[in-house]
Formats: sequence, C-alpha cells, structure tokens
Amino acid sequence: MKATQKLHELGQSLWLDNITRAMLDSGQLQRYIEDYSVTGLTSNPSIFDKAINTGDYDEAIRAKAADGLRGEDLFFELAIEDLRRAADLLRPVHDRTDGVDGWVSLEVSPELAYDTESTVTAARELHERADRPNVFIKIPGTPEGLPAIEESIAAGVPVNVTLLFSAEQYVAAAQAYQRGVQRRIDAGQNPAVASVASVFMSRWDVAVNDRVPAELKDRLAVAVGQGIYRAYRELMDSDTSQRLANSGGRVQRLLWASTSTKDPSAPDTLYVHSLAAPFTVNTMPDNTLEAFFDHGEVTGSLPADGGDGDATLAAFADAGVDVDAVAAKLQSDGAAAFVASWGELMGRIESQSAVLQA
Repeated sequence: MKATQKLHELGQSLWLDNITRAMLDSGQLQRYIEDYSVTGLTSNPSIFDKAINTGDYDEAIRAKAADGLRGEDLFFELAIEDLRRAADLLRPVHDRTDGVDGWVSLEVSPELAYDTESTVTAARELHERADRPNVFIKIPGTPEGLPAIEESIAAGVPVNVTLLFSAEQYVAAAQAYQRGVQRRIDAGQNPAVASVASVFMSRWDVAVNDRVPAELKDRLAVAVGQGIYRAYRELMDSDTSQRLANSGGRVQRLLWASTSTKDPSAPDTLYVHSLAAPFTVNTMPDNTLEAFFDHGEVTGSLPADGGDGDATLAAFADAGVDVDAVAAKLQSDGAAAFVASWGELMGRIESQSAVLQA
C-alpha cells in the first residue's frame, strides 16, 4: 500500500497545493484523486501567477479582455473557472464525507487585509460567484483578519483561515470561528459552516536554521506543530466545542500548509511524515506529493499531548530563539509577501491583456 493511502487511512486528508488549467485539461488532477488519495486542493496568488505565465491562459485572457474585463475582475473569472472544475472533480468526496472533505480554496484580495467590512463583502461575493458548495474562501488569520473570519462564518461563508504560525495564532483563529458559529446558533441558523485553520510550517526552519546549532537544524517547525496539535486537541475537547457540537456545530479542522522542504539536506517529506495526525489536513505541492507517494513512510501519529515539543522549544530558547517574536514576524512578513505576490499577479494580468489585445 502506498504511503499516501496509509496516511489517508490514518485519518489525515491529503490536499494538493496547486492548480493549473493544464493540470485540469490533462487529467492530472483526476489522477491525483484516483491514485494518490488526494481529497482537496488549495491555491494562492503565486500559484496562479506561475500558471498564467506558462501561456496556457492566453486565449482566455484575450477573450475576457476583449469583453472589457481588467485586473482583479479578469483574474477572478479565470480562477473561478478553474476552481469550479476542481470542485466538481472533488464533489463526490465532499458528498461522501458530508462536507468534511473535498474542498478547494479561493483567496480574497490580500489588499483588503486591514478592511474587515470589505473582506467580508468580498468573501460573500466570491463564494456566491463560485457557485459551488465545496469552495473555501481564504482569509488571513492576522489580528485584523479575525473579525472578518467571525463575520464571514456568521454569514454562512466557509473559510480557510491562512497565515497562521503559532499555537496562539491558531487558537485566536479557532475562537473567531467559534464565535461565528455561536452567532448562527443564537440566530436560529444552521451552524454547520465548515472551516480549516491553515498553519504554515517550513518557514519556521527557514527563519532560524542559520542561527542555531547543527543539532537543532530543521527541528523548530515540527516542535511548533506538536504544540499546535496539542492546542487543537484541547480545543476539540473543550466545553465550548462540545456545546457547539451539541447544537450541530462542526470542528474547524487543522491544516498543515507550506509543507515542502526548503533545506536540500533534510528529508523531502519531513513535514508530511512528521505531522501525520487524524482529523487534520496536509496540503502539499506536486513535488512533495510525488515524493511521499514514491518513498514516504507513515510511522505513527502526532501525540495528542504534544510529545517532546516543549523540550525542543526550550532548547531553541536556550539557543537565543524567541519563538513568539519569530511567529509575529513570520505572520507579518507573510502578509506582506501575499500583497507583493498579488501585485505581481495583477501586473502580469494587465501586461498580458495588453499584449494579447495588441
């Protein structure tokens, strides 16, 4: 049995962190679903930017530009077309799991990160435009994004909370989700609005590897992940979660993101086999998925109590690493990088529209 199937049987969902029109046209995504146990998909501006740069979207861009579409409007038309197709391929999974799995994700403009009202409006409109029940709208879990997460959940919009790095950031996002669910219960509405909390992993090790002893290299992300998983299990067992579940609410699933290994000397499946755990998701790019399918191993599950994560974090503290400060910087830098990627994507859309029309 392949490692991808073993991971699925352990109770973890494997999602693909990529989407291109070529992948859809060639049947590659369908093959990943059928042969690699892939049950969901995530996307971001950088992924679409690279895909559009291949030229596969030229005809579509030319046609939409001729119809007067520009910038964000043109991009969202392209992205929604792709994500609808992916959502349809994953719809059997979504139906079979009663909405637990089988999701795809679309991001609101990161330029709205500091505007709660506009983010909520954009999330609602994008979900309506996608016109599929298994589409998450991605909203950053920054302090400014938390009110938008609560408002969107209260409005019945499924949310993929992104840009989380630490246990504290995760808990804040999970509580925002729970507040949104509670508001639906109070209003007599269906509280079963799905959500995932996406925690970014590999960037932790990239941030500190050049300033810690060799024995600590490539160990921080997994230690942080152990603490986050403990917080996740504690939250699932909390009185608040049990009370919401008693009224029909659901648990916001934990998702491991940024799981491709950046250090060539580390195992290429480091953030897959180290973060195996039931009722979680691991979204990974093609190369990591292919590597895990080829030679990955499933040797056990993350301990619910966090295992030796605290001891490892203490070793990093002794080495001069302020984990809280690193978490704050990673989230701040990540938000800035999302805005920069968005700007590059909009620039590419605009330049290609002009060239193709000419």
